[in-house]
Amino acid sequence: MAKRLNEAGLADLPASVRRPDYDRSRIATGIVHLGVGAFHRAHQAVYTDDVLSRDPRWGIVAASLRSSDTSDALEPQDGLYTLSVRSSAGEALRVIGSISRIIVAPQALEDLLGIMADANTRIVSLTVTEKGYCHDPATGALNEGHPDIVHDLANPQRPKSAPGLIVEALRRRRSAGVPPFTVLTCDNLPSNGRTVKRVLARYAECIDPDLGRWVESDVACPSTMVDRIVPATTDEDRARISERLGATDAWPVVTEPFTQWVIEDNFPQGRPAWEEAGAEFVADVEPYEHMKLRLLNGSHSTLAYLGYLAGYETVAEAMADPAYERLIQGLMDEEVTPTLHMPPGADLTSYKRALIERFKNPALKHRTWQIAMDGSQKLPQRLLGTVRDRLRANASIHRLALGVAAWMRYVTGINETGVPIDVRDPMASHLRILADRADDSPERLASELFAVREIFGDDLPADPRFTRTVTAALSRLYANGAKRTVAEFPSTTD
Repeated sequence: MAKRLNEAGLADLPASVRRPDYDRSRIATGIVHLGVGAFHRAHQAVYTDDVLSRDPRWGIVAASLRSSDTSDALEPQDGLYTLSVRSSAGEALRVIGSISRIIVAPQALEDLLGIMADANTRIVSLTVTEKGYCHDPATGALNEGHPDIVHDLANPQRPKSAPGLIVEALRRRRSAGVPPFTVLTCDNLPSNGRTVKRVLARYAECIDPDLGRWVESDVACPSTMVDRIVPATTDEDRARISERLGATDAWPVVTEPFTQWVIEDNFPQGRPAWEEAGAEFVADVEPYEHMKLRLLNGSHSTLAYLGYLAGYETVAEAMADPAYERLIQGLMDEEVTPTLHMPPGADLTSYKRALIERFKNPALKHRTWQIAMDGSQKLPQRLLGTVRDRLRANASIHRLALGVAAWMRYVTGINETGVPIDVRDPMASHLRILADRADDSPERLASELFAVREIFGDDLPADPRFTRTVTAALSRLYANGAKRTVAEFPSTTD
């Protein structure tokens, strides 16, 4: 198909395809987004697209911090791409136009920093995944030994990392007398606004103590909770969507109907009216963040490791197994829900019911392998925080421990049939060394991995209630395999 999706061809798209209802030539840049991946394009960019017809000041310039893949795909399309919303009822297509430009940071660093330092840019948002913050997941503090941070502290005007980019742009604004932009993190970090403020302030302090104090006192970092399932786009998705468009879209995004965005309303330089697109502004995001991290993300990670080990390629396939659905329902009801403290009116029962249905959506091919990535960064937020709360309450952690044990089995890099696993994790090589040292002994493997302080901290390895329960679960996985272990798991553990 020779014709490419682009601005000139919007009028030729089928009537069933929704397209921007505003003049893109009138859009100004108000937001710089770092980490232009599929999730941003299926979530924040869509909320922004919804409000640009009423307020054109909030167009997005997006930046890839490493690869040029997204830029290469979307630049010939004038930044346009298709959002595919899939459910058992069918597929709805919509072209999103809120991203006016994509910059590849290593190729145009000064250009990117110049836009971030410009007074018209009032928000810098991020979806760089947990590992992109160069922090210690166990403590939330800046990892000052991270290679990118070491580089950036030595070369602060030529940064590689997200913290380095943000602080250099803030430094330039401060020098020019321009008020700081708001830093809006949309990643799954505990208390994500406070975490990113801590990381940025410490990094800035390492460069200049006065700059660090200014970042701490003057830069707004509202917390957020984001929720939408966005699988990786496949070649089949590209072919199907391009056929329906009658034009080639090199990188559409596929998602589910459900979407949620809860935001702390702290934007000193202004913000889009995202509430008109369905976002919810609240005084305290933390209860919603815990709800999502522990119920959705914790369940997702548990499903990913146990499902992958059992040979289930997607979450929907794993959830079609009644034993897996029973395990996840029990995890939510018995071990996670008692740790949540929601504001009046929050309906956890309905949220959990919706989660089960979302996980079972056969139209979403959300691969267990994709969710399993970067587990060393995800476990502290998704499972271990809940574990700590349960242990403080002297309550059972058997399902949580099984999820942790499944991660341990997964990161050995060899599956249950002896086939290598492509483990994608910033600590993959170190974890593999520890696994090799254990020599297929679940007891030794658990002991070696408990010693990884960046994941488990100092407290959990010292608590026999945690170590014994995880080690026992890991031994069952080695002896019986994931599928049988889940099948034989008791329906209640309290």
